[in-house]
Amino acid sequence: MRLSKLFERVVSAIPVAIGVAVLAFMFLRFLPGDPVEIMLGDTAVTQQQIDTLRSQLHLDKPLLEQLWLFFVSLFQGDLGTSFLRNQPVLKLIAEALPATIELTMATIFVAILIALPVGIISAVRAGSWLDRTVLSGALVGVSMPAFWFGLLLILLFSVELKLLPTSGRLTATLAVDSVTGFMLIDTLLARDLRAFGTALKHLILPAVTLGVVFAAVLARVVRASMIEAMNKEYVTTARSKGLREFTVVVKHALRNALIPALTVTGLQFGELLGGNMIVETIFAWPGLGRLVVNSIFARDYVVVQAAVMLYAFTYVAANLVVDALYTLLNPRISL
Repeated sequence: MRLSKLFERVVSAIPVAIGVAVLAFMFLRFLPGDPVEIMLGDTAVTQQQIDTLRSQLHLDKPLLEQLWLFFVSLFQGDLGTSFLRNQPVLKLIAEALPATIELTMATIFVAILIALPVGIISAVRAGSWLDRTVLSGALVGVSMPAFWFGLLLILLFSVELKLLPTSGRLTATLAVDSVTGFMLIDTLLARDLRAFGTALKHLILPAVTLGVVFAAVLARVVRASMIEAMNKEYVTTARSKGLREFTVVVKHALRNALIPALTVTGLQFGELLGGNMIVETIFAWPGLGRLVVNSIFARDYVVVQAAVMLYAFTYVAANLVVDALYTLLNPRISL
């Protein structure tokens, strides 16, 4: 039954994905100005070069025909060719995406490592000085822009203490064969512990920058849901059975309190894949966010269009995964 419900949710997400693709296509074409002239900028080009680029982008055809050709190419796995780099967009995204996913996973790990114990302790001791301190710290974290916090970390740990590198994924003097695209995994596959340690050091600052800001939000969600769960009858029943407080909190209250936290984490996963452009730029992290920023400045129309679709599809996929995980945490919830 669950598989059929999950299949229904996947099918229902298909129209959303198609709608997103149409919006991404239409939005960039309805922007003021000629896309070809915007992409070429002030460079000296001939009319033949302009006509050639317009033909490559199918902009010389009627809008509906452009949309049809766009979907035909999309279903064939062809997202177009980057005007700036003269490479397939799919190849550029495939090269940049592992770095962004690696940073996103590290960010979520840092956030959960901070938020889960802090939120639980704050809920168990609600109203105490510790709880008020946590709430104040969470408020500061929510209000703090990630790019500003990242610059502070660079000044402290890189410039002053010289403990961590400021940019990139690996020291320029080291070389590791790319097998999976994930630097930590590739260094382990190469059995190069020195490169693994260096890659880990490069990952710490950007992951902490994004993770602390996310942890501030997640800690408040965990605290609120834990306080609500601690007042439920099943928690009172568990205590009346003489169970240890640790067992009551972790096994009974936390499991149900994790559902709202899971929702926030799932949505944040999609946001981190698409919303950490500034942080990736600050730390020169060669991920998808930095690729998009460079493409925007270079007016690389095709790359930006593909990235917008990818970000939207990521949100759709994240919501499907979160909905499926709900039933694991609480079997009474149906998809």
